[in-house]
Amino acid sequence: MTTTLQSYIAGSWLGTQAGQALRSAVNGQPVFSTHEDRIDFAEAVQHARKTGVPALMKLDFQQRAERLKALAKYLLERKEALYALSAHTGATRTDSWIDIEGGSATLSAYAAVGGNELPSGNVVHEGPAIPLGKKGAFAGTHILVPRGGVAVHINAFNFPVWGLLEKFAPSFLAGAPCIAKPATSTSYLTEAMVRMAIESGILPEGSLQLVIGSTGDLLDRLDGADVVTFTGSADTAAKLRVHPNLVRNSISFNAEADSLNCAVLAEDVEPGDEEFDLFVKEVAREMTVKAGQKCTAIRRAIVPRKHVDEVASRLRARLAKVVAGDPALEEVRMGALASHDQQRDVAAQVQRLLQAAELLYGERDGFAPRGEGVAEGAFFAPTLLLARKPLEDDAVHDIEAFGPVSTLMAYEGLDEALALAARGKGSLVGTLVTKDPATAARFVPAAAMTHGRILVLDREAAAESTGHGSPLPMLKHGGPGRAGGGEELGGLRAVKHYLQRAAVQGSPTMLAAVTGEYVRGAKVTEDGTHPFRKHFEDLKIGDSLLTHRRTVSEADIVNFGGISGDYFYMHFDEIAAKDTQFGKRIAHGYFVLSAAAGLFVSPAPGPVLANYGLDTLRFVKPVGIGDTIRARLTAKRKIDRNRKDAKGVGQGVVAWDVEVTNQDGELVASYDILTLVAKRA
Repeated sequence: MTTTLQSYIAGSWLGTQAGQALRSAVNGQPVFSTHEDRIDFAEAVQHARKTGVPALMKLDFQQRAERLKALAKYLLERKEALYALSAHTGATRTDSWIDIEGGSATLSAYAAVGGNELPSGNVVHEGPAIPLGKKGAFAGTHILVPRGGVAVHINAFNFPVWGLLEKFAPSFLAGAPCIAKPATSTSYLTEAMVRMAIESGILPEGSLQLVIGSTGDLLDRLDGADVVTFTGSADTAAKLRVHPNLVRNSISFNAEADSLNCAVLAEDVEPGDEEFDLFVKEVAREMTVKAGQKCTAIRRAIVPRKHVDEVASRLRARLAKVVAGDPALEEVRMGALASHDQQRDVAAQVQRLLQAAELLYGERDGFAPRGEGVAEGAFFAPTLLLARKPLEDDAVHDIEAFGPVSTLMAYEGLDEALALAARGKGSLVGTLVTKDPATAARFVPAAAMTHGRILVLDREAAAESTGHGSPLPMLKHGGPGRAGGGEELGGLRAVKHYLQRAAVQGSPTMLAAVTGEYVRGAKVTEDGTHPFRKHFEDLKIGDSLLTHRRTVSEADIVNFGGISGDYFYMHFDEIAAKDTQFGKRIAHGYFVLSAAAGLFVSPAPGPVLANYGLDTLRFVKPVGIGDTIRARLTAKRKIDRNRKDAKGVGQGVVAWDVEVTNQDGELVASYDILTLVAKRA
């Protein structure tokens, strides 16, 4: 008996009338159905704007990061229920791990991005500020702020959990409520995950809505503050890109489309090399993981002509060992395609490819899925093709069979390999397998023109490599041309996609007020209390200390050299130093830092707990014997990470602006110090 899936719209689950039946990819039995109930997309968009945006804006970047962290933990604790459903999509346990636990890992990764790289407010300062006047009274900078709009995410069928979460995480962090539309064929797994997320109570109301079925007139109801992202076929991406309302209102659109990704075996690799086996394993793995249904899968395996037969032989041997069938069986290593429609589509595309390519391995070679009822499943045999003259055949570079299908292509010389790689007209990812750094240095910059990501694989990287087909939260996912021309993931880059950038001009004092960061030249506060004596809550941006002075002596330089072991000639050789641009001996730069710390540090125990780094350090002007220095310490930025120590005392991070000047008021060193500062008990 099937269950009717529901959409989550405007705070309520919608859907009682059964619609399209969704069949198990394993045995063809109906397992769920979509709903026929009409979705009011005007209500959905209104709810996101009027409820979702205000609820998200009550939180800052740090607090939203904490919610993502909590949601990741919540979903992981309930993962087995998702694994059970995922089997109906044809996915093995390993396939589902990529989707389910990979989705939670992406939430955690973006929680870390927010916690480590974003402020305790809703304004990101893209500094430094730039002086625009001669006297320092007028400056400019850039800020990033939440758009105040809606993020509409249209996802593919192959990763029902990760596909939603990898888009939701950065949009949520950026304060954009999400309306997610999963592909229908596997939407039952997405619906189950969203139910968990809503039931958790972690997400503010209106921050996540779910559409089962068609998007109707949703795109017609968006405006210039909104963002649309899409993952799927290049043809569908092209149609969405020119949607009249998206064009009319200049609505931001990001596409990640299926592409004809390649792996290249370099000519320096021989059959006896470890890299040769790595290449074969990588191609076979990308054919069989998720039954080849990854947008990043290797569709074109480009190998030196002299090694085509050997690569083909090893691939056939490896594919022959793959056990396909019901993922519930322990011995099964490859499941079914996600749907019977997909099965028919892959079969049709393979037939088109076979008009010019040879079949090296396929169903004829004894493909027999294991398990009860699998004859009615959406299984497809691993299929290896060969294009002996790929430069003369457009089809192998234009037609994608989105399943366990890959085509071997022969090449002569690295330039020809690069030409074949580029024939994909834009790819998400390419792999180069080589043991020669010079080959990598030549190949990668040229291939980067048409690829969004490039993996260079050798025996050294193999032990830790995440593989050709694995997008990572901290690296860009997307590619030019056919691959959609967009970017997802990439750490903070993805968050910025949902933020609006604006240039701001004004006095340093006004810029400091707007950005929430001290800007040099702004008014400072000197109230007689050393800034290091103030707890996190009491410290204000602009709280400042101008230190007493210290004259640098030859003894300082000699003593510092003895302590540090730094006897560089500029500090000790009077004759050699005279021939340099400075014309004299100068103090160690790190002595200047140490001396400045001695000037501004408050040595007694207090709220400042630890110094854990320096940012933006520059030695601007040399300090010589007899020069007198002083420092200005100013609270530049505060980040409340909502954390407590082992004793339960809260703490935050403070960045301090430090300017070290000489007796003429000239800047000699400039940097930020990062410290942990305790809150009041």
